[in-house]
Amino acid sequence: MNNTFPIRLKQARLLAKLSLRELSERANLIVSYNAIKKYEDGKMMPEEPVISALAKALAVSPDYFFKPSKIELTNVEFRKRAKLTAKEISSIKERVKDHVERYLEVESILHISQEFVNPLANKPISSIDEIENTILQLLKEWNLGYNPIPNVIEMLEEKGIKIVEIQAPLEFDGLAAMVNSIPVIVLNKAYTPERKRLTALHELGHIMLKLPHHWESKEIERCCHRFASAMLVSKPVMQTLLGKPRTNITLDELISIKEQYGISIQAIVRRAKDLEIINDYAYKNFFIWISKNRKEEGLGSYKGEEKSYRFNLLLYRIAAEELVSLAKAAALGEMKIADLRTVLDKML
Repeated sequence: MNNTFPIRLKQARLLAKLSLRELSERANLIVSYNAIKKYEDGKMMPEEPVISALAKALAVSPDYFFKPSKIELTNVEFRKRAKLTAKEISSIKERVKDHVERYLEVESILHISQEFVNPLANKPISSIDEIENTILQLLKEWNLGYNPIPNVIEMLEEKGIKIVEIQAPLEFDGLAAMVNSIPVIVLNKAYTPERKRLTALHELGHIMLKLPHHWESKEIERCCHRFASAMLVSKPVMQTLLGKPRTNITLDELISIKEQYGISIQAIVRRAKDLEIINDYAYKNFFIWISKNRKEEGLGSYKGEEKSYRFNLLLYRIAAEELVSLAKAAALGEMKIADLRTVLDKML
């Protein structure tokens, strides 16, 4: 009995967000859902015609089912605003594993390996207010300074963290996990640059911060939110931009900070309250006002960009140098061969 086939079959089914019965129907009932369950449990092995039918139904090649997988997803920390279905959660997890597996294979072909080093590993946090000094240490350690971080996703990838952007329900914000000891942050592709930046750094907080074991989830989330906001606009910068204390802050000031630093106006105001730049009264009044426009439409947007180029650059390199076949490179990048060929036609 092949030990790889059951794992890969289930992975492909979860990726496609199909139940056993739905997969059977998509395969034109060539195989029953009971038989598929036995295949996934490793109790039966299908014949070649059934394998081909399953591959077609799942939009994978038959070879996919026999490719060994060494990817293990652990320490998964979901961030979600509303309940996701079990099917959606399973699909997200499998998409993360699939992307990271392809990413690591591309790096392996180029003999590249990245190691993430956490400079905060031996610096435990005992209170949320300690985050401010922790951030200043991290900005110094990573040579980021106090200027706006142009591209958070790219910066994190340079530090050895894999970033995965996926199309997902709006209820999904992001997650942090470890894949074979490699930190991974997953973001919702549908969100604005400001939201992606804050979410990415919030998940970074889950990965890096050593927090008290007795803290409840609400305290942990508050701490990670403070961490993310402080990474985007540190305490010295906030005090320089807004002064202290303030009775009122103009909307134009908030929009200017949003456009420069890539942080939402709501997060800026929360940050101003945390740093006692504004009082509770001003904070509450602002959120009453913004409650009708939580998406901040017409209130500016980040002027930079928020995306990663690293995976595609590595992919184009292995294709351009002919380290793998064009078909293999396209499969690794989940691209059509014609689209990859168009990229390569522009080589110098």
